[in-house]
Amino acid sequence: MKINLANYSQHNYSRGKNGLYILLWWIIQGTLFKFSIHNMYSWRNFLLKIFGANIGKSVKVRATAKFTYPWKVSIGDYSWIGDNVQFYSLDEITVGSHCVISQESYLCTGSHNIKDPNFGLITKPIVVKNGAWVASDVFIYPGVTINEMAVVGARSTVTKDIPANEVHVGSPAKFVKNRFEEEETYE
Repeated sequence: MKINLANYSQHNYSRGKNGLYILLWWIIQGTLFKFSIHNMYSWRNFLLKIFGANIGKSVKVRATAKFTYPWKVSIGDYSWIGDNVQFYSLDEITVGSHCVISQESYLCTGSHNIKDPNFGLITKPIVVKNGAWVASDVFIYPGVTINEMAVVGARSTVTKDIPANEVHVGSPAKFVKNRFEEEETYE
């Protein structure tokens, strides 16, 4: 069996908006969004909301963050999205409240069926729950959930769900310790 990309098709996939709308977003993202100054968080949140993103209170999205389809993205209150974070939002990406997605991280909701000779597209949502921290340069696979208060260490590759309050590091990411011990409380 051989791969035959001539037969590749996305006929079963919906980007959620028409091509002109998508092009308009890409132009806005590449200009008004990208070239806004450092502390213009409200402006960038406004632009994301205009294009259908669900953005909570006091969210801080850096100007170099990229969103393929913002209408498939939800970010909860007081969360931070760092420089050069990529939201490859072919499917839904949900980030809870008080989360940090650090610089250079890549949230990837799309891949391909490696056994399909036509390399069929596969999409699955990503969920990052309240209080979680995705450190610098982390890659998150389609379909992964990072649970409440979990931490993914820098330069990790996340292929499976991360349980609540656990710290995972490496490629693939593996458990190293609990973030907080039972007797610790933080408000």
